[in-house]
Amino acid sequence: MANNFMHTDPCFQAFHKDVTGIELPEKFTFPFYYEPHELSVLASNQLQEELAQTTDWKHDFGVTPSENVNSGKMFGVLVVQDSSGNLGFLKGFSGKLANTPKPKRFVPHVYDLLPGRNFFEVGMEEINAITAKIEAFEKHPLFYITQENLEKLKARAAKDLEKVNEVAQLAKKERKKQKKELKDQLSEREYAELVDQLNQESVQKKFYIKHLTENWEDKIEKAEKQTAHFYQEHHSLKEARKSGSIGLQQQIFAHYEFLNAQGERQNLLEIFNALGVHQPPAGAGDCAAPKLLQYAYKMGYTPICMAEFWWGQSPKSEIKIHQNYYPACTGKCQPILSHMLQGLNVDENPMTIEKSAHLTIQTLFEDEYLVVINKPAGLLSVPGKAVTDSVATRMKAKYPEASGPLIVHRLDMPTSGIMLIAKNLEIHDALQKQFISRTIEKRYIAVLDGVIEPESGTIDLPLRVDLENRPHQLVCFEHGKSARTHFEVISRTSSTTRIHFHPVTGRTHQLRMHAAHHLGLDTPIIGDSLYGKKSNRLHLHAEFLAFDHPLTQKRQTIEIAPNF
Repeated sequence: MANNFMHTDPCFQAFHKDVTGIELPEKFTFPFYYEPHELSVLASNQLQEELAQTTDWKHDFGVTPSENVNSGKMFGVLVVQDSSGNLGFLKGFSGKLANTPKPKRFVPHVYDLLPGRNFFEVGMEEINAITAKIEAFEKHPLFYITQENLEKLKARAAKDLEKVNEVAQLAKKERKKQKKELKDQLSEREYAELVDQLNQESVQKKFYIKHLTENWEDKIEKAEKQTAHFYQEHHSLKEARKSGSIGLQQQIFAHYEFLNAQGERQNLLEIFNALGVHQPPAGAGDCAAPKLLQYAYKMGYTPICMAEFWWGQSPKSEIKIHQNYYPACTGKCQPILSHMLQGLNVDENPMTIEKSAHLTIQTLFEDEYLVVINKPAGLLSVPGKAVTDSVATRMKAKYPEASGPLIVHRLDMPTSGIMLIAKNLEIHDALQKQFISRTIEKRYIAVLDGVIEPESGTIDLPLRVDLENRPHQLVCFEHGKSARTHFEVISRTSSTTRIHFHPVTGRTHQLRMHAAHHLGLDTPIIGDSLYGKKSNRLHLHAEFLAFDHPLTQKRQTIEIAPNF
């Protein structure tokens, strides 16, 4: 039956459905790669029903069309047992909800900066006072007038001196001309008098230019001193505000203390400093997972399993699908959770488990210079940090005498299809040049999790890595690298689209991002665990490759159909 008991803790949520027959997991969820346990799914569903119906607080998630969308939010549930053995769950969200005090029955922030005369209020008053001085400076007429006058003065000086020097050069040419023309017309005494007169004129002109230059330099120096008085103080105030902000942020980080299952405490500074990071990323500690675990430890609850899901409209740059489950982020949460999970019996990271031993590599073409293979889905192209089995290691074992790098290009681990393998350095370099010059033809086949309308087209969305959540990619028009993909639809069913991709560039996760992003096809590839939903496999396959053989220069075309 359902846990219909009254709990003294308002954050401890009872399941609405009967959970007595559900077996508890043996280990706690590995938060960075997981399949939600049945209890986590039930808790998530219950929270989602509440989010869809609540009127207690307002936040426009963009679930329904709206002009004022705050965008979606990551929510999390943590299934726990209290000291009496009652099973329930905690609920939390990442960051803050727009213009809304903390909703009831959600776990609190790890550290709440409540109103009052605390260090934060005092620090903000000091920073705001400096900001007010900076703004007053910037509004002062002389702040801009002195700088403007200085620039005008420099321009006038340069123009004046340029004109005087031009006149001096013309006069010098005229004196030279007179000396030459009158030398044979004047007596020796008259010519000597003329030369003396012209030399005096030259000296006078040089003295005039020197005096004029010194006069302008003196005016400019006075103007610079007047300008420096304003700008030096302005710069000092900005530096003081910057220093105060950093110091205040460091104090906040020091107050963000996290427990683990062994009762040990570490604050954000200690956690990130141990990794050589002296400034934790903004928002660290405010994600759902750390909040949930912190509250559970403080209340003496035993964590059982957890899950996080996205609710609402996707952000513009990354891909988040409404109601999809997502792992904890690597940039902010991984260092914190690595501490917080100590003392818990946690599921092993599946990415560190060798699962590819049973997979076989099919040879499609081979001669004494190169090999073309069909990589199975689930096999790495090159060794990972924890998993060594890969195309590279297998090729090295198969061709021990091969020189130079064997791998010419890569495919993502979940992607299957054609890969080129070089048997020596010269062949490797020659093939790579073809990739760089884009003379190699590539074609992928994929099945999208939905039906798209266009028959063909080109997607042009620049990509960069998500620094806070590697290896995810972001669409970024400011810092992203150019990424272009041609596509053409092969066929459709009532719920899927089979499609050909012709990548012009070869960015990380390019086809997966271009398929899933709302500015691309807005339809993820089936089985894309990063940008869509998990399935038996990623339905993406490199089916066609055409290249010029480095030795024979003959055009080689290789094609292999997918198994989906």
